[in-house]
Amino acid sequence: MEEWQKDFSEMLETVANQIEGFFVEVSREVTEVVHEFAEFSEEVTAQMQITFTNEIDQYITELVNPILEAYFGFEGIVGEATQPMMRTVEPLLNQHPICMGCRHYHGQSYGGNVLVCGMHPYGVGEGLDTCPDKEMTVWKSPYVNSDGQFFFGEDDW
Repeated sequence: MEEWQKDFSEMLETVANQIEGFFVEVSREVTEVVHEFAEFSEEVTAQMQITFTNEIDQYITELVNPILEAYFGFEGIVGEATQPMMRTVEPLLNQHPICMGCRHYHGQSYGGNVLVCGMHPYGVGEGLDTCPDKEMTVWKSPYVNSDGQFFFGEDDW
């Protein structure tokens, strides 16, 4: 009886070793598959991030560019429309009331010196009430035609 017990014990030990080897091999293969899946998912995530970033950048650019163009275009229109008014008001602010409304008035400061106009860089001489070279400003807007109607391009003239 001892012999069969010894054989049975060896057989159980062999089966246990084979089962243990089987589970070790399965765990290695599962670990390998998990690592490959993790690498694949990282690659997919990186590609999706690049794709979404590019698409979002393009969408934002397409959305924002027209708004910025409209804003800067409007700023130019306002600057052009208010220029005659600014040329009339600035002589009052710069203490050159004789120059008010003159089309030659410049009134910009360069290095702390005001250039009054092309005809009289320092302004009309003291004691004069009028300027002999004064030409009144004709208020023309590039967006109003001769009938006083607004237009938005060359074709509307």
